[in-house]
Amino acid sequence: MHPINKSSPSQFVAVASIASELSAVMEVAKEISLAAANAKAIAFRAGEKARGFQPITDFINELAKETIELINDFNGHALTFYKLTVSEHRIGDAYKRLELSSKLAQGAQYSHSLQASLDSSKIKMQDCRRQFKGHVMKLLDQLETVMHPARAARVIAANSRIEASQAGEYLQSLQAVAESVDNAAQVIHDNVQRCRSLLSVVVTV
Repeated sequence: MHPINKSSPSQFVAVASIASELSAVMEVAKEISLAAANAKAIAFRAGEKARGFQPITDFINELAKETIELINDFNGHALTFYKLTVSEHRIGDAYKRLELSSKLAQGAQYSHSLQASLDSSKIKMQDCRRQFKGHVMKLLDQLETVMHPARAARVIAANSRIEASQAGEYLQSLQAVAESVDNAAQVIHDNVQRCRSLLSVVVTV
Protein backbone atom coordinates (compact mmCIF):
# COMPACT_ATOMS: atom_id res chain seq x y z
CA MET A 1 0.00 0.00 0.00
CA HIS A 2 1.49 3.36 -1.06
CA PRO A 3 1.93 6.07 1.59
CA ILE A 4 -0.33 9.09 1.31
CA ASN A 5 0.93 12.58 2.01
CA LYS A 6 -1.07 14.78 4.35
CA SER A 7 -0.74 18.39 5.37
CA SER A 8 2.22 18.96 7.63
CA PRO A 9 2.43 21.61 10.36
CA SER A 10 4.73 23.54 8.02
CA GLN A 11 1.83 24.06 5.62
CA PHE A 12 -0.27 25.71 8.31
CA VAL A 13 2.71 27.84 9.32
CA ALA A 14 3.19 28.83 5.68
CA VAL A 15 -0.47 29.82 5.31
CA ALA A 16 -0.24 32.00 8.44
CA SER A 17 3.04 33.53 7.26
CA ILE A 18 1.62 34.32 3.83
CA ALA A 19 -1.38 36.03 5.44
CA SER A 20 1.01 38.12 7.53
CA GLU A 21 3.14 39.10 4.53
CA LEU A 22 0.06 40.08 2.52
CA SER A 23 -1.26 42.15 5.40
CA ALA A 24 2.04 44.04 5.42
CA VAL A 25 1.81 44.60 1.64
CA MET A 26 -1.70 46.01 2.08
CA GLU A 27 -0.49 48.46 4.73
CA VAL A 28 2.39 49.60 2.52
CA ALA A 29 0.02 50.10 -0.41
CA LYS A 30 -2.16 52.31 1.80
CA GLU A 31 0.96 54.29 2.76
CA ILE A 32 1.72 54.82 -0.94
CA SER A 33 -1.81 56.14 -1.42
CA LEU A 34 -1.29 58.57 1.45
CA ALA A 35 2.06 59.63 0.00
CA ALA A 36 0.32 60.35 -3.31
CA ALA A 37 -2.23 62.57 -1.55
CA ASN A 38 0.55 64.46 0.26
CA ALA A 39 2.51 64.83 -2.97
CA LYS A 40 -0.54 66.19 -4.76
CA ALA A 41 -1.00 68.83 -2.05
CA ILE A 42 2.69 69.82 -2.22
CA ALA A 43 2.65 69.94 -6.03
CA PHE A 44 -0.44 72.13 -5.93
CA ARG A 45 1.29 74.60 -3.60
CA ALA A 46 4.42 74.56 -5.72
CA GLY A 47 2.45 75.45 -8.85
CA GLU A 48 4.58 75.80 -11.99
CA LYS A 49 7.71 74.66 -10.14
CA ALA A 50 6.20 71.19 -9.76
CA ARG A 51 4.08 71.10 -12.91
CA GLY A 52 5.78 67.90 -14.11
CA PHE A 53 5.27 66.27 -10.73
CA GLN A 54 1.50 66.69 -10.64
CA PRO A 55 0.58 63.88 -13.09
CA ILE A 56 3.06 61.60 -11.32
CA THR A 57 0.96 61.82 -8.14
CA ASP A 58 -1.98 60.38 -10.09
CA PHE A 59 0.16 57.47 -11.25
CA ILE A 60 1.33 56.82 -7.68
CA ASN A 61 -2.26 56.76 -6.44
CA GLU A 62 -3.37 54.43 -9.24
CA LEU A 63 -0.53 52.03 -8.45
CA ALA A 64 -1.55 51.99 -4.80
CA LYS A 65 -5.17 51.27 -5.72
CA GLU A 66 -4.14 48.53 -8.15
CA THR A 67 -1.96 46.87 -5.51
CA ILE A 68 -4.76 46.98 -2.92
CA GLU A 69 -7.22 45.45 -5.41
CA LEU A 70 -4.77 42.70 -6.34
CA ILE A 71 -4.12 41.86 -2.68
CA ASN A 72 -7.84 41.79 -1.92
CA ASP A 73 -8.34 39.40 -4.82
CA PHE A 74 -5.38 37.32 -3.72
CA ASN A 75 -6.74 37.14 -0.16
CA GLY A 76 -9.92 35.54 -1.49
CA HIS A 77 -7.88 32.83 -3.18
CA ALA A 78 -5.67 32.50 -0.11
CA LEU A 79 -8.79 31.68 1.93
CA THR A 80 -9.54 28.82 -0.47
CA PHE A 81 -5.91 27.76 -0.10
CA TYR A 82 -6.35 27.63 3.68
CA LYS A 83 -9.58 25.60 3.40
CA LEU A 84 -7.85 23.11 1.10
CA THR A 85 -5.01 22.81 3.61
CA VAL A 86 -7.49 22.05 6.41
CA SER A 87 -9.40 19.56 4.23
CA GLU A 88 -6.22 17.82 3.19
CA HIS A 89 -5.14 17.54 6.81
CA ARG A 90 -8.50 16.10 7.93
CA ILE A 91 -8.73 13.62 5.07
CA GLY A 92 -5.14 12.57 5.62
CA ASP A 93 -5.76 12.07 9.31
CA ALA A 94 -8.90 10.01 8.59
CA TYR A 95 -6.94 7.91 6.10
CA LYS A 96 -4.22 7.17 8.63
CA ARG A 97 -6.79 6.05 11.20
CA LEU A 98 -8.58 3.83 8.72
CA GLU A 99 -5.27 2.38 7.59
CA LEU A 100 -4.34 1.57 11.19
CA SER A 101 -7.77 0.04 11.84
CA SER A 102 -7.43 -2.07 8.71
CA LYS A 103 -4.06 -3.40 9.83
CA LEU A 104 -5.33 -4.18 13.32
CA ALA A 105 -8.38 -5.93 11.89
CA GLN A 106 -6.47 -8.20 9.52
CA GLY A 107 -7.75 -11.75 9.79
CA ALA A 108 -10.87 -10.68 11.67
CA GLN A 109 -14.36 -11.37 10.32
CA TYR A 110 -15.64 -8.54 8.06
CA SER A 111 -12.20 -6.87 8.04
CA HIS A 112 -12.55 -6.56 4.27
CA SER A 113 -15.43 -4.11 4.81
CA LEU A 114 -12.90 -1.44 5.82
CA GLN A 115 -11.21 -1.57 2.43
CA ALA A 116 -13.95 0.38 0.63
CA SER A 117 -13.68 3.25 3.13
CA LEU A 118 -9.89 3.13 2.89
CA ASP A 119 -9.95 3.28 -0.90
CA SER A 120 -12.48 6.14 -0.84
CA SER A 121 -10.34 8.14 1.61
CA LYS A 122 -7.27 7.53 -0.53
CA ILE A 123 -9.02 8.86 -3.65
CA LYS A 124 -10.29 11.92 -1.75
CA MET A 125 -6.81 12.57 -0.39
CA GLN A 126 -5.19 12.35 -3.81
CA ASP A 127 -7.85 14.61 -5.33
CA CYS A 128 -7.44 17.18 -2.54
CA ARG A 129 -3.68 17.11 -3.04
CA ARG A 130 -4.07 17.73 -6.78
CA GLN A 131 -6.39 20.66 -6.08
CA PHE A 132 -3.96 21.99 -3.49
CA LYS A 133 -0.99 21.91 -5.85
CA GLY A 134 -3.04 23.44 -8.67
CA HIS A 135 -4.18 26.25 -6.41
CA VAL A 136 -0.62 26.94 -5.28
CA MET A 137 0.43 27.36 -8.89
CA LYS A 138 -2.43 29.84 -9.43
CA LEU A 139 -1.36 31.79 -6.35
CA LEU A 140 2.22 31.91 -7.60
CA ASP A 141 0.96 33.40 -10.87
CA GLN A 142 -1.09 35.97 -8.95
CA LEU A 143 1.91 36.96 -6.86
CA GLU A 144 3.81 37.64 -10.06
CA THR A 145 0.96 39.99 -11.05
CA VAL A 146 1.29 41.81 -7.71
CA MET A 147 4.95 42.41 -8.53
CA HIS A 148 4.06 44.51 -11.59
CA PRO A 149 2.86 47.60 -9.65
CA ALA A 150 5.92 47.35 -7.41
CA ARG A 151 8.23 47.41 -10.43
CA ALA A 152 6.30 50.31 -11.93
CA ALA A 153 6.55 52.20 -8.62
CA ARG A 154 10.35 51.98 -8.76
CA VAL A 155 10.32 53.61 -12.20
CA ILE A 156 7.89 56.29 -11.07
CA ALA A 157 10.04 56.99 -8.01
CA ALA A 158 13.04 57.57 -10.30
CA ASN A 159 11.01 59.98 -12.46
CA SER A 160 9.74 61.68 -9.32
CA ARG A 161 13.29 62.47 -8.23
CA ILE A 162 14.00 64.10 -11.59
CA GLU A 163 10.87 66.24 -11.43
CA ALA A 164 11.48 67.09 -7.76
CA SER A 165 14.93 68.43 -8.61
CA GLN A 166 13.24 71.28 -10.47
CA ALA A 167 10.80 72.21 -7.71
CA GLY A 168 12.94 74.84 -5.97
CA GLU A 169 12.14 75.17 -2.27
CA TYR A 170 9.79 72.18 -2.57
CA LEU A 171 12.69 69.92 -3.62
CA GLN A 172 13.12 68.15 -0.27
CA SER A 173 9.41 67.59 0.26
CA LEU A 174 8.93 66.02 -3.16
CA GLN A 175 12.12 64.02 -2.94
CA ALA A 176 10.85 62.62 0.37
CA VAL A 177 7.73 61.45 -1.48
CA ALA A 178 9.87 59.80 -4.16
CA GLU A 179 11.92 58.04 -1.47
CA SER A 180 8.82 56.81 0.35
CA VAL A 181 7.39 55.37 -2.88
CA ASP A 182 10.70 53.72 -3.73
CA ASN A 183 11.04 52.23 -0.23
CA ALA A 184 7.43 51.03 -0.28
CA ALA A 185 7.97 49.37 -3.65
CA GLN A 186 11.01 47.55 -2.27
CA VAL A 187 9.06 46.37 0.78
CA ILE A 188 6.24 45.07 -1.43
CA HIS A 189 8.76 43.32 -3.66
CA ASP A 190 10.48 41.65 -0.68
CA ASN A 191 7.22 40.59 0.98
CA VAL A 192 5.83 39.12 -2.23
CA GLN A 193 9.09 37.27 -2.83
CA ARG A 194 8.82 35.73 0.66
CA CYS A 195 5.24 34.64 -0.13
CA ARG A 196 6.45 33.01 -3.33
CA SER A 197 9.20 31.20 -1.48
CA LEU A 198 6.73 29.93 1.13
CA LEU A 199 4.36 28.64 -1.55
CA SER A 200 7.19 26.99 -3.48
CA VAL A 201 8.28 25.12 -0.35
CA VAL A 202 4.74 24.14 0.65
CA VAL A 203 3.92 22.57 -2.72
CA THR A 204 6.89 20.21 -2.37
CA VAL A 205 5.96 19.04 1.16
